[in-house]
Amino acid sequence: MAKARLVRLWLALGSVFMILLIIVYWDNVGTAHFYLHTALSRPRGPKPPPTAGPERAQGLPADDADAFLDVLPGSGQAQSNPVAGKKSRPLPPASHGPPLSNMEERVRGYDWTSHVAATEQSQAQAARQAHRQRLLRDLCANSSFVFPTKERAFDDIPNYELNHLIVDDRHGVIYCYVPKVACTNWKRVMIVLSESLLDGGRPYREPLAIPREHVHNSSTHLTFNKFWRRYGRFSRHLMKVKLKKYTKFLFVRDPFVRLISAFRSKFELQNEEFYRRFAAPMLRMYSNLTSLPTSASAAFRAGLKVSFAHFIQYLLDPHTERLAPFNEHWRQVYRLCHPCQIEYDFVGKLETLDADAAQLLRLLQVDQRLHFPPSYRNRTARSWEQGWFASIPLAWRQQLYKLYEADFVLFGYPKPESLLQN
Repeated sequence: MAKARLVRLWLALGSVFMILLIIVYWDNVGTAHFYLHTALSRPRGPKPPPTAGPERAQGLPADDADAFLDVLPGSGQAQSNPVAGKKSRPLPPASHGPPLSNMEERVRGYDWTSHVAATEQSQAQAARQAHRQRLLRDLCANSSFVFPTKERAFDDIPNYELNHLIVDDRHGVIYCYVPKVACTNWKRVMIVLSESLLDGGRPYREPLAIPREHVHNSSTHLTFNKFWRRYGRFSRHLMKVKLKKYTKFLFVRDPFVRLISAFRSKFELQNEEFYRRFAAPMLRMYSNLTSLPTSASAAFRAGLKVSFAHFIQYLLDPHTERLAPFNEHWRQVYRLCHPCQIEYDFVGKLETLDADAAQLLRLLQVDQRLHFPPSYRNRTARSWEQGWFASIPLAWRQQLYKLYEADFVLFGYPKPESLLQN
């Protein structure tokens, strides 16, 4: 009897010990696994019996997203395409209203009026968005409209040309950023959505709180060109899966106005990097200057600045592209975002930025948690074109239009006839 009691006691103690182990394991590991599954994965039904290793992905149809991601180690999944009407993972509440004082708002030129947003998408906005997408699809399918790289397949796009496609797996969003088209603030929004950057151990919740130097740090964002290092030979297939399932958007602006904006920010202001890489070579080549200061600050003190005519001459010079592709600040949008290889779900424009941003955040179902940062009132405007191009020879203007014609046509910008005829 005593021996039987001792056995029962040991069994009881063993059961208690196992329960304690399970509790400790769940507290340290199980909750983390639960968080990752609910935060990053779509709900699924019962899985089929697994097969051996990731080799099962070979030959897998591109639309079999769940099956492919099941066998791919380390692949975070989003919840579904929000535009298709499914819920995305909500963000913690963000504070509303301007974080700046009235004085700073006046000094910096912020425009807060756009944030009295409507709660429903207007018919006019929906029609405008449908027109932009239809225009892109029709032109990409039109064999008589030709531009470089149009007929290239997605698989033929070099990996380094996919570095502008930022991925947010938490909400199933892909953003192709175009420099000089509010990309700083859209990158901030993507950081908040993806929680890819921490502030004191917590993800940023306010876009404007993110320092500018972190916004443009390439290590902050997950971009398509990084997939190869993470997923190897499965990277291109995974890109196609995400392109099919995720919401894809970009923002564009009038191509000539974008060039003016790029010139203003990179050459009218002291920028050491752009002085060394671009301004100094332009001054040597187009102003016949042989002895130049080594810094932008010294060049500015000496009155040595690149003119807008120098900049246009540089863009038109055939030697420029032979040496290196255009810098991203003046590279054509069709070369940055591949609109005929990627079917975008939303095409925003800087000219309608406030309305488009509010509409997109509603479609992504994050508008109650996140506001797009306010725009500047002193933004480079289309009305400035006549003044900026007044000193540019007509032949140069016509060549420049041919260089950027695809961007004008694809995104519905009218041909600037007044600049091209006299």
